[in-house]
Amino acid sequence: MKFNGMSPVRTTAAVCTGVVVGGLAVATLSAPIASAAPDCSGAGVANTVSSVTGSAQQYLATHPGAGQVLSAAANQPRMQAAANVRGYFTANPQEYYELRGILAPIGEVQRACNITVLPPDLSSAYNEFMAG
Repeated sequence: MKFNGMSPVRTTAAVCTGVVVGGLAVATLSAPIASAAPDCSGAGVANTVSSVTGSAQQYLATHPGAGQVLSAAANQPRMQAAANVRGYFTANPQEYYELRGILAPIGEVQRACNITVLPPDLSSAYNEFMAG
């Protein structure tokens, strides 16, 4: 996994929790987004981001190791956070791929709708985490 710029922990933690703080309401995950064209309306994009955020929060709640490493990374220097996140997800690749799958609809909506749904710092961190 490569981690440049904002730490992957900050990225995932921010994507998982910060988007909600940014004013989006948490919604339940509806039908799989990959099977249908995304709804590019403001409400549709907000629903997708909120659903992803809620799903990621639920995932991290049931995978305490991943949740702990990501939470801790948010308060660590970038290089230390990157090393800790990389180490955890290298040792637990299944969790990395599961979390990456949960976060994927954000990128799908951004590409399909030709928009950016995350602030620049979160977008950069998200892209790095998703790139592995």
